Amino acid sequence: MNGSDLAPMLLGMTLFLSAAAVLILRGPVGKALARRLEGNAGATPELEARVHDLEQRLAGLEQERTELLERVDFAERLLLEIKEAPRELGR
Repeated sequence: MNGSDLAPMLLGMTLFLSAAAVLILRGPVGKALARRLEGNAGATPELEARVHDLEQRLAGLEQERTELLERVDFAERLLLEIKEAPRELGR
């Protein structure tokens, strides 16, 4: 291969890679990259509303969990008292 054959090949590769880069960066990948560089990567109002809704639902579930744990604790103490009551009556 001589030097005159190398120049057209490099030019062709450069044009092909440039065209591919333009097509990729103008699509969804490029838009996502631009949003990431701007600092608001996907922060849409719909997404923010959904996150807020999910946070509220999670807080409600945490409250229900706490209440259920309190009820289980109460039931365990009550069962323990019932279990110990015949012993106290037999004394």
